[in-house]
Amino acid sequence: MITCYVNYEIEPDKLAEFEHYAKLWVPLVQKHGGYHHGYFMPHESANDLALALFSFVSLADYERYRNDIANDPKCVAAFQYANDTKCIRRYDRQFLKPFMAPMAR
Repeated sequence: MITCYVNYEIEPDKLAEFEHYAKLWVPLVQKHGGYHHGYFMPHESANDLALALFSFVSLADYERYRNDIANDPKCVAAFQYANDTKCIRRYDRQFLKPFMAPMAR
């Protein structure tokens, strides 16, 4: 299993827009074979920090997901929404191997 940890630097005055973006992605990750652990929004922390965690059975499954979302109109629209609203300043991805029970396929 591989977990993608995404660290977002967001626009603090566009929190509602980022929350909308996050709500779009949870079912899309699941549609394309992943398990979304959720988004984590600012609270008693830096007001421009948000995180997301989602897992795939393997790195190959994650790579397939990356290819598939490039051709999924709902995924393309979600990326475009973030671009149009400018709710995300930047993001970084890290890949971690979780120490937990295996995910059911």
